[in-house]
Amino acid sequence: MSILNSEFNTPHGTAPFKQIQLSEYKPAFEQAIIDAKAEIKTITNTTEVPTFKNTLEALAYSGMELDRISNIFFNLNSAETSDEMQKIAQEIAPMLSAFSNDISLDEELFQRVKAVYEQIDTLDLSTEQKTLLTKNYKSFVRNGALLSPEQKERLRSIDTELATTSLKFGENVLAETHNYQLHLTNESDLKGLPEGAIEEAKTLAENENKEGWIFTLDYPSYIPFMTYAENRELRKELAIAAGKKAFQDNEYNNESNVLNIVKLRYERANLLGYLTHAHFVLEERMAQSPEKVFSFLEELLEKAKPAALLEFEELTAFAKEVDNLDHLEKWDGAYYSEKLKQQRFNLDDEILKPYFQLENVLEGAFEVSHRLFGLNFTEVQNIEKYHEDVKTYEVTDENGAFNSIFYADFFPRKGKRNGAWMTSFKSQYKKEGKDERPHISIVCNFTKPTASKPSLLTFNEVTTLFHEFGHALHGMLANTQYPSLSGTNVFWDFVELPSQVMENWCYEKEALELFAKHYQTGETIPMELVDKIKESANFQEGMATLRQLSFGMLDMGWHAHDPQNINNLKEFELSQFESTQLYPDVKENAMSTAFSHIFQGGYAAGYYSYKWAEVLDADTFAYFKENGIFNKEIANKFKENILSQGGTDHPMTLYKKFRGHEPTPEALLKRAGLLK
Repeated sequence: MSILNSEFNTPHGTAPFKQIQLSEYKPAFEQAIIDAKAEIKTITNTTEVPTFKNTLEALAYSGMELDRISNIFFNLNSAETSDEMQKIAQEIAPMLSAFSNDISLDEELFQRVKAVYEQIDTLDLSTEQKTLLTKNYKSFVRNGALLSPEQKERLRSIDTELATTSLKFGENVLAETHNYQLHLTNESDLKGLPEGAIEEAKTLAENENKEGWIFTLDYPSYIPFMTYAENRELRKELAIAAGKKAFQDNEYNNESNVLNIVKLRYERANLLGYLTHAHFVLEERMAQSPEKVFSFLEELLEKAKPAALLEFEELTAFAKEVDNLDHLEKWDGAYYSEKLKQQRFNLDDEILKPYFQLENVLEGAFEVSHRLFGLNFTEVQNIEKYHEDVKTYEVTDENGAFNSIFYADFFPRKGKRNGAWMTSFKSQYKKEGKDERPHISIVCNFTKPTASKPSLLTFNEVTTLFHEFGHALHGMLANTQYPSLSGTNVFWDFVELPSQVMENWCYEKEALELFAKHYQTGETIPMELVDKIKESANFQEGMATLRQLSFGMLDMGWHAHDPQNINNLKEFELSQFESTQLYPDVKENAMSTAFSHIFQGGYAAGYYSYKWAEVLDADTFAYFKENGIFNKEIANKFKENILSQGGTDHPMTLYKKFRGHEPTPEALLKRAGLLK
């Protein structure tokens, strides 16, 4: 039997990455599915009357071996994949989809859950137990338990096809990201670029035994080039390359995958009795309906659009003034915005970066979480890593008791997808009197250290680290009974609250003084730079808001209507972007073909949740600001009512327990400077 199928004999039961061969995964999954099915059989074969304990609790703790293997495999498939691993993923996805359907369409199991659910008001259950029971019952119904045999069969085939198509979508995006390079050999083409970006590009070229400099579509390479490179034609080339990922006439084209995914999702929703996929998804969200999401997005659009148009006019006039440019294209936006920002605030990332050495910023996140929640982080070497760049930490609480394991993986590499995310290798839960503590990971793509410099972060990367660390705290401080309700297992439009609220500390003098120290001199960041960071926080906020709203509206466009007559992806996108478009369209580019959040991640009909959570986070941080950003009493209320509770109760109930009232958009609009 594979090491994957037994409890790990490692410190805190951490994943033994080095001991796992790729060839072990498929048989390990097959065995874990057999074992999980046997656990379900034990529940359905009992002659005892269905109770919460012998049905719901037994179900809550079933399939944990399968979860453990899935967590390891799919986390590595995002952070450290290979062609062989992707091939295995394509084989495993249909197996897992079939198993998931076997559970959700198991008539005997459903009847037992239903029997307990029908007694919910007479049973002596805790809030968490009631949530588990309701969630399980609804999950069965939402996954086809009430369908006819023929409909169940169709549901199975839809789910299998969705699983493999989403995987393929992601593989295509990754391949397109890595298949492009901008290889420069003329030093004059580097004009305007920061020294760090040039050094990184030189290193990339040397690694491939090439002369000159290589720039890629990985963010730490792409963003500085688009922001600082004076050569407009090269910015254009790179921008178009980024915008046509999986929208080219080659084997990695995602157009048919996108259309297939949205049509299958729509059919699935109809089969289950819902008008659209968005109606299906939003039933289990704070927003509750597409109408409410559209109304929310329109309300923000109304406030943001006038500001965005003024900002765009101002940027256009500025480009005309400094470079006699008649009209702005997409590859001009970041470049002239940065120049205007520098002129207005005398502030740019190159001034700030020396104060944001990665190691110091991470220590800052640790110190902020220590002051708020009493956590302590110690780097350890006795825990196996899946890559040498990964750092491992043992986390303890204020009493010195073990809290969690924390993995941090910060640099881009082949086999790692772009972006930043938090994930877990093991959830927190309690079983037989033992509190099983979580193994949490954050994965980012920051600039690697070079021969002459450590990894220095842009301010945007600083907030990204704090954002993902906020998600990590949600996982680490979990204190629930059942794994499916633990940590970040919450409504999707609530999950961004802990992450987004953490970003606020990056703008506060009291917090910045803890970690923003010059990497060469050790000097704490000067107060005038802190003031400029705060002052510039709302720079082009209207345009930034419009951009986020455009993504949310595209997402709802795909999922809140009947997509069956959409045949041209590009035309459809243009119609969705009409109310938010500032820059001229680029005919070679499309957004959806690389929109991994909604076609590979879990954000379908949920991209609006970033803005929704901003309302929550602005309201939350306003509470801290009124009482002190390190106020222990409020931090404790946030920990006890939000971070530790996971999905044990309705998020609005949890939020009101913490804050005393429902959130309103005022704090967000005020913070964004959009409230006149």
